[in-house]
Amino acid sequence: MYKRPHFKEYVMARLITMAVLLFLLFSLLLVLLVKDQNTVILVIGLLALSFAIFIFAIARGAKRMQKELNTINTYLKNLDEIESIDYKTHFFTQEFEEINQNLMKVLKKSKKREDTKQRYNAKLKLKNRQRADMLSAIAHEFRNPIASIMGYSQTLQDDPEIPSDLREKFLGKIYNNGNKIESLLSRLIMWNKFESKETTLHKTSFDMLTLVNEVKSALEEKYIGRDIQIVAESYVVEADRTLMEVVLKNLIENALKYSKENIIVRIENGVVSVEDKGVGISENELDKVTKKFYRSGTHTWDNSMGLGLSIVKTILNLHGSKLEIQSTKGEGSTFSFKL
Repeated sequence: MYKRPHFKEYVMARLITMAVLLFLLFSLLLVLLVKDQNTVILVIGLLALSFAIFIFAIARGAKRMQKELNTINTYLKNLDEIESIDYKTHFFTQEFEEINQNLMKVLKKSKKREDTKQRYNAKLKLKNRQRADMLSAIAHEFRNPIASIMGYSQTLQDDPEIPSDLREKFLGKIYNNGNKIESLLSRLIMWNKFESKETTLHKTSFDMLTLVNEVKSALEEKYIGRDIQIVAESYVVEADRTLMEVVLKNLIENALKYSKENIIVRIENGVVSVEDKGVGISENELDKVTKKFYRSGTHTWDNSMGLGLSIVKTILNLHGSKLEIQSTKGEGSTFSFKL
């Protein structure tokens, strides 16, 4: 198998071949043209010495160029292991110095592209993981209400003689589970708008107390027998009324779900707070409950696919506000924000 020579070997082989040919040619000419044998021998000796010095000088230069080529080749071999492209060395020739500088520019661009690619891949993996989490959460959340609707519907269909009071009860269950599915879909649509940056604020001036009373009335119809106490005075704010209604509804409904006692909504010194005496949130979960798709392993804090408080947090951030959470496990929680 043919093996390509090194640069130094190639140059030396060519020079030696050329030197030998020139030496033989000059020697032949001397023999033919010069009659004095001693003179011929002397000139041939001087020629041999000159060619030897010439070859030695060229060999030194070839060796130096080989070293410079080896240095550049080392860059390329260790490209994947280079942490910082700041290595500098001195090259004997201007051409090799320029090659080195251009190579460093190429390596820096390559490194930058690789870093960008890695960041993009990391973001892509995160999005794929979030999408998988979302699908898993959707399947989990929709399974129960759909199963309930199908079960009650099947019972009504199979037994036409079912008592009217039981029929009304089953129809109510079907209606409530349908409402739950509609609520979940609404949250998913809103979350998708936030993720795609499609949401813009439409700020108006309105009384927060009026909005709280409206949300209270709607939720008390849904949670019959539950009382939502309001401790507040008129408080006019500049905000997106529709989105603030989503914030209040999520916070108050969470409190109703996880507390059997009455709920208190306060507005004091510009701070809106929702207090409950429910199951509370453990300290190690406080920072997690506002994350998308977060679900507690114990299911004592089931935040409807983890979107409810995540949406609240996002809406408040859009308004330049922040959701504050104070909670003690087994004693209750207080969710508050300031506009």
